[in-house]
Amino acid sequence: MSNLKPVLGVAVVVVGLVLSACSSKDSAGGASTVAAATTTAAAPSSQRGAAAAASDGVTTAADTFGPNCKDLPQGDAAGGLTSMGPQPVATAASTNPLLTKLVAAVKAIPGLVDTLNTTDNLTVFAPADPAFAALGDAKFAELAANPAALAPILQFHVIPKRYDRDGLVAVGTVKSLNAAGGDIKIEGTGDNITINGAKVLCGNIPTKNATVFVIDTVLTPKG
Repeated sequence: MSNLKPVLGVAVVVVGLVLSACSSKDSAGGASTVAAATTTAAAPSSQRGAAAAASDGVTTAADTFGPNCKDLPQGDAAGGLTSMGPQPVATAASTNPLLTKLVAAVKAIPGLVDTLNTTDNLTVFAPADPAFAALGDAKFAELAANPAALAPILQFHVIPKRYDRDGLVAVGTVKSLNAAGGDIKIEGTGDNITINGAKVLCGNIPTKNATVFVIDTVLTPKG
């Protein structure tokens, strides 16, 4: 991610402040903008850490879970799980019928599409359209017109490490690109996990460089 910092600094000032939390071990991005182990909530912390380390976070269409996965196009149709797998995450999201408002928000940040597409090993918590609708049209339009306010919110939904569901459950908490926004807490087990209280509508969605979890709420960073 070494190339990511300066580019995002050009795109929007807020991004440059946030990316100092990113690990230098992450793969480099070219422009600005998860074998899972079975775990239980009672597993000792040492076991949770080992399980997380054993997983590279990469998933396939067969690994997806959640009540709304059935709402995605089937087979190789655009926006379907099979077609999204080989595509970089922002491109894949742009074909997903659950994520039209998120895609519009990402496009409102100069260079963010390119950054998401060219940065390896990400986890993306992607609010579905109803989550953005709950904010109201006026609030959404206000954020879309103010990249400095929108950027830290979107960054709070991106984790600079790739996790699948079991990897997230194993670690319990993760930090986003917006480290100042606070920890993101993972709770629950199996198909019933939450991300800072948000329900997973369809998780373990594979893309070329990220694992995606569609959630029912827009996450709110601290501050």
